Parts: sequence; C-alpha cells; structure tokens
Amino acid sequence: MTSKLEQLQDILTPVIEALGYQKWGIEFISQGRHSVLRVYIDHENGILIDDCETVSRQLSAVMDVEDPISSEYTLEVSSPGMDRPLFTLEQFAAFAGEQVKIKLRSPIEDRRSFQGLIRSVEDQDVVVQVDEYEYLLPIDLIEKANILPNFE
Repeated sequence: MTSKLEQLQDILTPVIEALGYQKWGIEFISQGRHSVLRVYIDHENGILIDDCETVSRQLSAVMDVEDPISSEYTLEVSSPGMDRPLFTLEQFAAFAGEQVKIKLRSPIEDRRSFQGLIRSVEDQDVVVQVDEYEYLLPIDLIEKANILPNFE
C-alpha cells in the first residue's frame, strides 16, 4: 500500500510539471484535525509569487476532484528558498560542498541532529562531515534536511 505522501506525489507532480515547473518536494504535516500540505516548486528562472498562485490554483482544483485528504488541510505552495529543504539523493548530490542541517527519524550514534558539510552521496546514504568526523546517514532515516545559507 502506498503512503499518503506517495499518493499525493503521484497526484500533484504531473500537474506541477504540466505547468512548466519542477516539483522540488512535498511535505504533508498532520496536525490533529487540521493538516498542512506544503508543496515546493522550482524553475530555472526562479519562482515569483505569481508562479505560486498559478500552481496553487491548479493543485487546489485537482485536489478537490481527487480528494485524497479526508480531513481539513491548508495548501501552501512556495519556492524552496535560500534554506531549501532537501528531499532526494539527487538533491543532496547537487548540493555537495554546502552546509546542511539534518534531523533523523531515529538516532545514529546517539544523535538525531547533524549540522555539517555535505561531502557526497554513496548508494542510499548521505555523507556529512561534522567537524573532523564523517557520518553516513541513510536517506530513509532523514526526517528533515535544510541547506544553511552562506551570507558571506
């Protein structure tokens, strides 16, 4: 059986791509009786508020027809931003050399939070250097990851 997130990806990704945008990632955050469906879009020319509005209108229409979420929810469409979240191995590989903050679903070496440099991607693991240590973090254990912007 597919997860709620996989079902949402299957419904929303073709709509986003048909509009000429890239689906950067989707988060579904259940908050009791009200949930948040957060959709990140990207484009080679960047994202403006008008782009978010266009995608939001189309996704709302599709969600009304498909109705995959039975409870109340808020749809948020945005660009990934400077502190962009990372969802896939490909995204981690593309941002090798950047600083990242990662939160795991379960601990590795008694840690759930890591802040360091993305070194590489190996098989299904993200290699992160924290100080002088390197950690292999399995992609399926990563709950949340965000690039740390460099303002220098």
